[in-house]
Amino acid sequence: MASVTAVTTPRLNTFKRVVLKVGSALLVDRARGRLNHAWLAALAEDVADLHARGADVLVVSSGAIALGRSVLGLPSGALKLEESQAAAAVGQIALARIWSEVLAHHSITAGQILVTLADTEERRRYLNARATTLKLLEMRAVPVINENDTVATSEIRYGDNDRLAARVATMIGADLLVLFSDIDGLYSAPPATDPSARHIPVVERITPAIEAMAGGPASELSRGGMRTKVEAAKIATAGGTHMVIADGRVKNPLRRIADGGFCTWFLTPSNPATARKTWIAGALEPRGTLFVDDGAARALQSGASLLPVGVRRIEGAFARGDAVTIRDERRILGRGLVAYDIDDAARIIGRPSREIEAILGYPGRAEMVHRDDLALSADTGPVELKDAS
Repeated sequence: MASVTAVTTPRLNTFKRVVLKVGSALLVDRARGRLNHAWLAALAEDVADLHARGADVLVVSSGAIALGRSVLGLPSGALKLEESQAAAAVGQIALARIWSEVLAHHSITAGQILVTLADTEERRRYLNARATTLKLLEMRAVPVINENDTVATSEIRYGDNDRLAARVATMIGADLLVLFSDIDGLYSAPPATDPSARHIPVVERITPAIEAMAGGPASELSRGGMRTKVEAAKIATAGGTHMVIADGRVKNPLRRIADGGFCTWFLTPSNPATARKTWIAGALEPRGTLFVDDGAARALQSGASLLPVGVRRIEGAFARGDAVTIRDERRILGRGLVAYDIDDAARIIGRPSREIEAILGYPGRAEMVHRDDLALSADTGPVELKDAS
């Protein structure tokens, strides 16, 4: 295992978009089956502090099933699938109300988003979830996301909110993911059973040795354990997001991180924008080609989005959200995620964006490919862009 003691950890106040993952064991008092009101109010203070300095904040919150089973009077222990779904249906209402109330105390609007595994894996649904979340952040609301346990089954679910939080963090381009846990970070061995266990303050790279340190689930209410947290770190850091595991049992847990409290940082060598462009350039198979005019080619090189007016012709069979190659008549310029199905795209190419609604009958995006969804050859360094036409 590589030495990590000489690495400088990031400062909390330098991050611009932060995702906080809050588990059931922190939100709900296991013995009484009730909400930890005082703890949640203190966390809301931390969220308000981040929000007040201009950071975007998003919460991935567990707790719906735990709250719902308490309201319904369900016994402790494992629940049948339909019992879990019923508990979630009741608990989601309570959970949304709770977050709305504690954030409203600081004049912050909360918005609820329920997702399933498919919402972050199927391209079209991924884009819809991303657009909704980014619009809420633009409006300075705090989205509160949870897995939609009322419809999810074991075959179509994450099963833990650690990995869900990591997917959400990379989806919205967050630069920090905070996983609050009942332990203050990663240890070389389970500290509860091994007195010689060493706390690992910084992980620069997730190696097999780091993965071997992960254990199993730690509590009845929480479906995640250290293993899922390390898996979440792999997702987050690959997407350009730093991640930190911190003890969430204390009041004002974010403030404790800012003050240098024990935690484990998982560092990424990239950033969300670069990681996303690399993913677009190298990990997705293009489904078609957009041929652009010289004016559009120059605009793209200067950092602009690709507008329909600059597209001369199209080839392929693509759907909204698919990767397409972008080129002029001489060379490949890059690759991007297209905002229209091929049939609609064919109807609006060469036309000004202001005419899109009149042509299609609905107000689509002004851009054929938004600059955030565009990877030019110069953006991605050594990644080879192969023509799909």
